Amino acid sequence: MDGLTTERLLLRPFRPEDLPLYAELNADPRVAEWLSGPLTREESDDIALWANERWATDRLGLIAVERRADGLFLGMCGLHRQSSRPQDVEVAWRLAHEHWGHGYASEAGRAWLSYGFETLGLDRIISMTDETNVRSLAVMRRLGLTYLENDVITDNGVTFDSVIYAITRSQWAGSERAEHLGG
Repeated sequence: MDGLTTERLLLRPFRPEDLPLYAELNADPRVAEWLSGPLTREESDDIALWANERWATDRLGLIAVERRADGLFLGMCGLHRQSSRPQDVEVAWRLAHEHWGHGYASEAGRAWLSYGFETLGLDRIISMTDETNVRSLAVMRRLGLTYLENDVITDNGVTFDSVIYAITRSQWAGSERAEHLGG
């Protein structure tokens, strides 16, 4: 399996031609505000390489998001284990600013939750962000995640306060049933 497919998206490993676009995304101040600052091309490429390795090894990874209609690279999304919370699997996303507000993060996140619960058999999936990142918090809520706790997270040597949201497999199954019944 090379990735996941949704109505509008292909979630797949990074390709060499994605790397300059991913670096541009990671250097954008509007995106970097939630990354503790802009990333260099080398840092960005390292993340993509790590994501592809995780996907190949354990079928987790923050892999590329491509719009199916035209093959446009939008960003990344996926499941991973954050080093500060190795007991948890997190769903996370990062899209280029010009693609915010189109439902892509929610659509990709929903596919990853389904994959995590139905294919990997996970019991719980979390998501984390800064309390002031209202756009990511809105995506979490749209996906059915609810507040779990606050935590201090260290990522790439940067420590920050984070809010953690979570959803369990039974909550996901209930929300999926309700969605299919028109609820």
